[in-house]
Amino acid sequence: MLTAELTDVSYKKTEHYDEATTAKLIENYRTAIEQLGEDPEREGLIKTPERVAKAMQYMTQGYDMDAKAILNSAKFQESYSEMVIVKDIELYSMCEHHMLPFFGKAHIAYIPNGYITGLSKLARVVDCFSRRMQVQERLTHQILDAIQETLNPLGVAVVIEAKHLCMMMRGVQKQNSITTTSAFSGQFEKNETRSEFLRLISADLH
Repeated sequence: MLTAELTDVSYKKTEHYDEATTAKLIENYRTAIEQLGEDPEREGLIKTPERVAKAMQYMTQGYDMDAKAILNSAKFQESYSEMVIVKDIELYSMCEHHMLPFFGKAHIAYIPNGYITGLSKLARVVDCFSRRMQVQERLTHQILDAIQETLNPLGVAVVIEAKHLCMMMRGVQKQNSITTTSAFSGQFEKNETRSEFLRLISADLH
């Protein structure tokens, strides 16, 4: 068993951030804290501007990701032509209107047309677009478009269910509301195929 001391010695925290961007953000957040009536020099807030600067860069790292490159990195020829579904993909994003988080899950399906992609790549595409300043409606279509344009499947379906802190913490302060958005292309525009997809993502098949 490792002792606490050994654990501390062996622990290495690796973070990579743009130094110039971090420095500018630190100054901006320090000013914001001061403008809100707090003392940025008090003990609990001294390192807060740096922490927030790094957190914001992490939460918006999707700008540095390429969804098509992600899908192409594990693109394989395959004759399978039935529905492929990955559901309950955890999703965390940032509302561009109030810079407050929204979070939930995405359900994705596509019908291959000669090519499939690694299942984890679909989750990475969600991260690629969700880790940006976003609105849920645009996010839904960006995920669909990336899959459609890269794999050229017979159809794509995307449903996102999310809670928005801009509705929960401020404004109308509705704690239990869930926003659902959907986008469909190709075969999923047909009622029968779309209904099968919606039934499968609603079913407990575990």
